[in-house]
Amino acid sequence: MAPVATTEVTVLNLETSSTRAVNERLTSPEAPKAVTVTGPQGAHALACGLDSDIDVTIEGHVGYYCAGMNQHATVTVTGNAGVGVAENMMSGAVHVKGDASQSAGATAHGGLLVIDGNAAARCGISMKGVDIVVGGNIGHMSAFMGQAGRLVVLGDAGEALGDSLYEARIYVRGTVASLGADCIKKEMREEHLTELRELLDRAGFDADPSEFTRYGSARQLYNFHVDNASAY
Repeated sequence: MAPVATTEVTVLNLETSSTRAVNERLTSPEAPKAVTVTGPQGAHALACGLDSDIDVTIEGHVGYYCAGMNQHATVTVTGNAGVGVAENMMSGAVHVKGDASQSAGATAHGGLLVIDGNAAARCGISMKGVDIVVGGNIGHMSAFMGQAGRLVVLGDAGEALGDSLYEARIYVRGTVASLGADCIKKEMREEHLTELRELLDRAGFDADPSEFTRYGSARQLYNFHVDNASAY
């Protein structure tokens, strides 16, 4: 039997290197295919702007805007993440094994963001095509002005879910504190069950799609109309 090829993992230690130096290594043309970053100690803007097929594991907690603007790369955070994790992500995957602070996946155009724990307020704000799967609860104003993509929540959702929503789809298994302007409960058809099952499988969650409720836009606020003025 032929030997199985293995990828050598490069270790970068933030206790002895700066965030700038680590980011330059990760984004360089000669960057290794697999990297483990140790000692992050809540460093901000770590693993940002990646644009290659690189696998990065960060051992510990990270600060603001980790894995922002990600393209193609796979980034795993073994701890918690601060504000704006995977902000403006274009493709690839970001996996937070703890909790995430506000604005997780904000303005992201593509890729997959998985949060095993809870996500705070404004999760998926202005999402533009990203898929976000949260294993716990999400805070208020999540998916505000969500334009495209899917937000899946295995726990509960806070107030004003999907406020001013466009075409993003929201699936929540738990309770919703309140719906935002123009966001309504929608029928869960077979196509949505299939879509949700695929998303849950990709994110590594074992949950029954039939337990979720779908929410989407009522499409009343796309264009200003005086009869809807009080909803703005």
